Amino acid sequence: MKKNIAIIMGGYSSEYEISLKSGNVVYQSLDASKYNSYRVHIFKEKWVYVNDQDEEFPIDKNDFSTMVNGTKISFDCVFNAIHGSPGEDGFIQGYFQLLNIPHTSCNMYQANITFNKRDLLSILKPYAIKTAESYFLNLGDDINEDAIVAKVGLPCFVKANKAGSSFGVTKVYKKEDLKNAIDIAFKEDDEIIIESFLEGTEVSVGVITYKGETKVLPITEIVSKNDFFDYNAKYLGQSEEITPARLTPDQEQKVTQLAKKVYEVLKMKGFSRSEYIFKDGEPHLLEMNTIPGMTKESILPQQAAVAGISLTDLFDSAIEEALK
Repeated sequence: MKKNIAIIMGGYSSEYEISLKSGNVVYQSLDASKYNSYRVHIFKEKWVYVNDQDEEFPIDKNDFSTMVNGTKISFDCVFNAIHGSPGEDGFIQGYFQLLNIPHTSCNMYQANITFNKRDLLSILKPYAIKTAESYFLNLGDDINEDAIVAKVGLPCFVKANKAGSSFGVTKVYKKEDLKNAIDIAFKEDDEIIIESFLEGTEVSVGVITYKGETKVLPITEIVSKNDFFDYNAKYLGQSEEITPARLTPDQEQKVTQLAKKVYEVLKMKGFSRSEYIFKDGEPHLLEMNTIPGMTKESILPQQAAVAGISLTDLFDSAIEEALK
């Protein structure tokens, strides 16, 4: 009997449009001979199943089911394609855990700490994971620009602590521009992380659980046409993404081992994509995404293709792992 799979997409953050694209790619790619696929839009104002005629059927949050023409539909597994809150920060994971519904993403704790850039770096610090210098601010804190520059230098990056797709990120060259960059970041989150600029080769590393094993996908080198790998570079073609990356064998070995170590130290499962910059020959971790983009332009699907893994196989494996 075919399994009922809910593909959740949308979300509460600025990333909702990207999430809808990712979710639709998953919907189009799942093996129809194995799964009945249902697109479920999750927004603050409504949770609804949307059929191919764009008719909407409310989701009952008591048991995550829906009624369609008098028939109750329950789900065997949830494919999580929500970037940002509540799909990537642990909230939806906790909800499904309470309902005992399998899902394709990592567990609640792992989602929460990886979504919080500051917490992620703090947890990995004892494991000698190299990172940029950082300075933290919360909304309402006094802003001491001299202290910030003394800690992280210039140029630096001002980032919303809990946001993705480069929303709320500004590269700052002059001290007098810090305040405006901080204001931009606070529009996305009430916590900020300010990091030193690392000059070097930037790479993106997909690590997934595939057919029961931790697998590091072919590495992607990021060459942005803009000042950094911002939203336009990620989604509007303003970057060159080279897979496999142009790394020396030593660099490739180092970042592969490190990315696998980070995945396993954090007890991750499902998909992940981490960003690293090489400084003085050593990879420095920037951040980890646990619900990476699945659009046609997204990096992880490109990496899977180079590894000889089709989207259908990639998504099928994620569901099979969840159903275990």
